[in-house]
Amino acid sequence: MSDPVLYLVGCAAPPVRDLGSLIALVQPLGWRVCVIPTPTAAEWIDLQALAAQTGFPVQSTPRHPDDSRSLPKADAALVCPATFNTVNKWTAVVSDNFALGVLNEALGLRIPTYLAPYAKPALAAHPAFGESLVKLEQWGVAVLENELVRPEGASKTILWERFVGVLRESLI
Repeated sequence: MSDPVLYLVGCAAPPVRDLGSLIALVQPLGWRVCVIPTPTAAEWIDLQALAAQTGFPVQSTPRHPDDSRSLPKADAALVCPATFNTVNKWTAVVSDNFALGVLNEALGLRIPTYLAPYAKPALAAHPAFGESLVKLEQWGVAVLENELVRPEGASKTILWERFVGVLRESLI
């Protein structure tokens, strides 16, 4: 039996530029990782480097009908970082990009899904954001603390270890 597959959906927030570090922490836990960025996030990351690190193409758009390659079936999904925009569109059941389509399918297939929101205070305080997080929890998504991985002080280092620590037992 092969290692389980984690779909890592990354949205356009600063931590997405360091997804390689998160992947490096998750892979030793036995996970094969498929990166699925939102369209804007795909412009912010090194698609080739992440594909080389994971062994899977980074997929931000639906595959062409003539392309027989597809990602392996997911055993879990992780949305990190999850922006205000993606969280609210997801709860509105919008699938206007590949990442949102994957997330909507994950809910329908009952794939264990984890959400690491990353919204600045003004957006996190918006009533719709809180309602969306509650709705996702009701739908079975494990919602983590907002900005859990935000660097502290003058540091620029994303605190992925906090996140992995929260998920370690859930994902194993």
